[in-house]
Amino acid sequence: MARNPERRTSLLDAAIEVLADEGARGLTFRAVDARAGVPTGTSSNYFSDRDQLLSQVGDRIFVRLTPDPVDAETAMAPAPSRELVLDLMRWIARRLAAERTCYLGLFELRLEAVRRPELRTQLTQVLRSDLEANIQGHLAAGMPGDADTVRLLYFALTGLLLDHFTVPGVLGDRDLDDMIETVVTRIVPEI
Repeated sequence: MARNPERRTSLLDAAIEVLADEGARGLTFRAVDARAGVPTGTSSNYFSDRDQLLSQVGDRIFVRLTPDPVDAETAMAPAPSRELVLDLMRWIARRLAAERTCYLGLFELRLEAVRRPELRTQLTQVLRSDLEANIQGHLAAGMPGDADTVRLLYFALTGLLLDHFTVPGVLGDRDLDDMIETVVTRIVPEI
C-alpha cells in the first residue's frame, strides 16, 4: 500500500464527495480517482478493497466533523442554561451545514452499514462513543436536563438535519433555527 498521507487524505475527501453525490453504489475506485483528479488505479494503491475504503472514509468523516477544541471551549464558555443549549445546537447545525458533503456521506455510510456488518460495528462504536461523550460533557458542564435530554436532542437534530439536507420542503416555511429552538424549548428544562 502506498504511504503518502496527503494523497490518502485527498483520496478520502474525494471519496466523501462521491459518496455524498452518487451514493454508496457510485463509490468505486475509478470514481474516486476521477473526483480526485489522479490517474486511474491510484486509489487501489491506497486501499486494498472497497470495505477498507468505506471504513477509512468513515474515519475521515469523523475527523472532519470533530470541532476544533478551542472553538468547542469557546462555545461552552457561557454559564449553563437552556439558552446555551440552544446556541450550541444552532452552532452544531451551522458546522454540519458547512460540512454538508460529510454529513450526507455519513448518512450514506449509515445506509451501507445495513448491508455491511463490519461497517455497522465501526459506525455504532464511533456514534455511541460520541453520544456518550456528549452526555458526559452535558452533565459535567451542569447543563439543564439529564442523559435522556441529550439523547432526545441528538435524535431530534439528526432527524432535522436529514430532512433539511435531503428534502428541505418537508419543513415547509419553517426555518431550521426556529425548529431547533422549538426542539430545545420542548426538551430542555429551565434551570
